[in-house]
Amino acid sequence: MKFDKLKPNLQELNLNGVKKAASRVAHVRIRLSRGQWIGVIAGLVVVTVLLVILLRPRPAAVVLPVVAVEPVTTEDVNIYGDYVGRIRAQQFVEIRARVEGYLEKMLFAEGTYIRKGQTLFVIDPRVYRARVDKAKAQLNKARAQALKAKRDLDRIRPLFEQSAASQLELDNATAAYESAVADVAVGEADLTQAQMTLGYTSVQSPISGYISERNADIGTLVGPSGKSLLATVVKSDTVRVDFSMTALDYLRSKARNVNLGHRDSTRKWDPYITVTLADGSEYPYRGLVDFADPQVDPQTGTFSVRAEMANPDHILLPGQFTKVRLLLDVREDAVVVPSKAIEIEKGGAYIYVVRPDSIVEKRFVETGPEWGNYIVVERGLVRGEDIVVEGYHKLQHGMKVEPVAPLRDEEPEKQQ
Repeated sequence: MKFDKLKPNLQELNLNGVKKAASRVAHVRIRLSRGQWIGVIAGLVVVTVLLVILLRPRPAAVVLPVVAVEPVTTEDVNIYGDYVGRIRAQQFVEIRARVEGYLEKMLFAEGTYIRKGQTLFVIDPRVYRARVDKAKAQLNKARAQALKAKRDLDRIRPLFEQSAASQLELDNATAAYESAVADVAVGEADLTQAQMTLGYTSVQSPISGYISERNADIGTLVGPSGKSLLATVVKSDTVRVDFSMTALDYLRSKARNVNLGHRDSTRKWDPYITVTLADGSEYPYRGLVDFADPQVDPQTGTFSVRAEMANPDHILLPGQFTKVRLLLDVREDAVVVPSKAIEIEKGGAYIYVVRPDSIVEKRFVETGPEWGNYIVVERGLVRGEDIVVEGYHKLQHGMKVEPVAPLRDEEPEKQQ
């Protein structure tokens, strides 16, 4: 192979050749001038400096804490109070007998809607019809006597003018006529009363509404003693909601110039209520507060409030309890911030505000009522300032930060 042929040539090399080459190099080094040596050294220094600069460890970059910020906004905030209320029918009427007698008929179906003036029960009218007939007869008799007395007076008066009749005869004829006229008036009143009593044998509903089950059976003897309850009629197209408020709530409403139960034309809103049904859903209609008791119950420390609410579909049943939410106040242009941005310590509530130079400021604020996922700030913030809403747990006052917009998967809930 060629490699084998080269091997003997390598062995023929001797040290003399090496020495000659070394002597030549030494001769070259010796021939460098002083200026050349200075240039070589300067080049080595430059290379060394560059290597030091390039290879030296660089200082770690300062990493600013990243915080999510959003501007302070203002909203019209509705302030509510929650209470327990009871539904009451607008009208609740007890149907009772006004005359004595036996029930003959019942002319309604229990639990149905009835109209005002509809006949519900019939009491045996025969006795009262006889009294009407008697009153008519007595009235006719009185009218006949009055007619006779008038004819007698008309006959006596010209005779008296001709001195053919005495003053006593004229006076007697006049008195007889006036008495007969009074008897007619009494007869007419008796007839009217008898007819009214007869009319009471037909028991009618004074209002429109739903009627309950009957409380008396056919053939029962009923009377006007007040114990003869026949049925009840409930008008619930409109219902009333009764609930109680604490004296503290009353004082707070007064402090906000809200007079419950009184309409205020200078205010853009009126205290209204909403109720929650048994299934947890909100009733679609609102009710307006139309009455507030002017005095506090000394036993409970509360005062009664009443609101009126439409009930066209009769979903609200009289007597049932329900949750009531009352609009107590509306804060117009109130400063609101997310509740999660507020921190609490012994000194009070505070929030981190990001200044234009990205320096955070720990600022104590005065908080107000909650509003869904937000909270009202009474003092300490103004609209447009940037506040930290996420990433504030490791912050300190005066720290520089990197503000970013918060991630919004969904809009935070605001209470309506």
